[in-house]
Amino acid sequence: MELFLSLAVSLGLTLALELVFALIWRVERSDLPAVALANLLTNPIVVLCHHAAAWYFPKYLLAATLALELWAVGTEGVIYHRRSQISRPWAFSLCANAVSFLSGLMI
Repeated sequence: MELFLSLAVSLGLTLALELVFALIWRVERSDLPAVALANLLTNPIVVLCHHAAAWYFPKYLLAATLALELWAVGTEGVIYHRRSQISRPWAFSLCANAVSFLSGLMI
């Protein structure tokens, strides 16, 4: 049950933060569904894998976290590049994920 709560909270906060960041980036409203979809596809995978790494490979948690975040940035960048009109989709993906990740660290 705790894992599902963690997944729900993480996804909810990520969606809120990255959609607000998208508006600050001046992403067109018609592209906001692409931002939401990209996060719906990547966030649960990252959170589940992070929990698994923390449980099974705690010595490698930092490396696993870096790899997972880079995977999310890359995957979302591909989605934004192919399915939206977001200017500088790779930079947007990197910055949006950095804001979300750093916010999560502060919580």
